[in-house]
Amino acid sequence: TALCELKLLPGAEGRLATVNVRYEDPDTGEVTEIGRDFYRNQLSATFAAASPRFQLDAAVAEYAEILRESFWSLESSMEGVRAVAGRVSGFLPDGPDVTEFLYLVTQAALIAG
Repeated sequence: TALCELKLLPGAEGRLATVNVRYEDPDTGEVTEIGRDFYRNQLSATFAAASPRFQLDAAVAEYAEILRESFWSLESSMEGVRAVAGRVSGFLPDGPDVTEFLYLVTQAALIAG
């Protein structure tokens, strides 16, 4: 999984990026290449309007950045990550990964004090 953050200029429209992925199937050794363009009109207007699974993925990435004290997490907090995970858990009630992640974030927040 790869997450990339794009900061758009005001009024940005049209094609924003082209992403190419190449991977090898570990069982068959078959190599596959995929390329896809991404356009402005495919983006959600807000983070909360994005799919719950995307929001969870972003929260997990932010959690990892906080734990490693990354430059990219300077404006982040465990409480913020916990809030996103808690909200998303309501949209993904049957996901044991969501429940476990929420537990881990809560424990990390308690340890951090």
